[in-house]
Amino acid sequence: MRISTRIAGAAAVVAVAALLSACSSSTPAADPTVKSLGTVNVGALQTPAGDILKFIQDNLAADAGLTVTFTPFTDYNTPNTAVSDGSIDANLFQNQTFLDTYNAASHDDLVSVGKAYLPTAAFYSDKLKSLKDLKKGAKIAIPSDPTNEGRALKILASKKLITVDDNPTKLSDITANPSKYDFVEIDNATLAQSLPDVDTAFVTISFALPAGLTSKQAILIEGSDSPYYNVLATTKKLKDDPRIKELYKLLLDPKTSAYIEKTWGGLVVPVK
Repeated sequence: MRISTRIAGAAAVVAVAALLSACSSSTPAADPTVKSLGTVNVGALQTPAGDILKFIQDNLAADAGLTVTFTPFTDYNTPNTAVSDGSIDANLFQNQTFLDTYNAASHDDLVSVGKAYLPTAAFYSDKLKSLKDLKKGAKIAIPSDPTNEGRALKILASKKLITVDDNPTKLSDITANPSKYDFVEIDNATLAQSLPDVDTAFVTISFALPAGLTSKQAILIEGSDSPYYNVLATTKKLKDDPRIKELYKLLLDPKTSAYIEKTWGGLVVPVK
């Protein structure tokens, strides 16, 4: 994983948050009898996390005495450093493995409040109808960060297309590649754009949906038994903050789960 300390980038998106955090006219008025918890600022990619946070702000937050603001990010590098430097209170974009890898590489100690939802990933293709159509030497694009690269390799191994070490994170962890697939490592944010140049690409939903990819182009979708659920992450100091605890409660609210299921039809899976 390429860990970045682009603080300037984090600061820039925080400036944008002021424009995006204003409550819409449809936001319910707060009940005057409900104690105000204040505002929690959460960093996330726009889809699906940003959409989920907006749903909570527009439909659930007022009754809980909470205001939820959203700071948008477009990459996987800056949301954690933004939490660490206090630019935002928490983030919602990564799974536990990604967080652990970040902490180890950066000597940081961010923590997970808990699982929130599964943003499924899939192998997409403009050329193939099924994974069975992969020919010898086919070009396969996979994420360049260790967590999602290992995720892609494990799925291929589960289909007996390759064999890998117990916990693969890089191409050298492939122990057998009988069909001599040509693997190309690409930054997660641009994998969707690689489809014309490869036979298939493994794209996480946060980048697949904005790129217009649909289940019709998916030749293999990750199952709901995946361990890669995204977590709400924050600092040790804020883990027990009432704002963070209430936000996590709202993320697991049945109304939020229903919204997730209705909006993405199985491509995003709520915690049960």
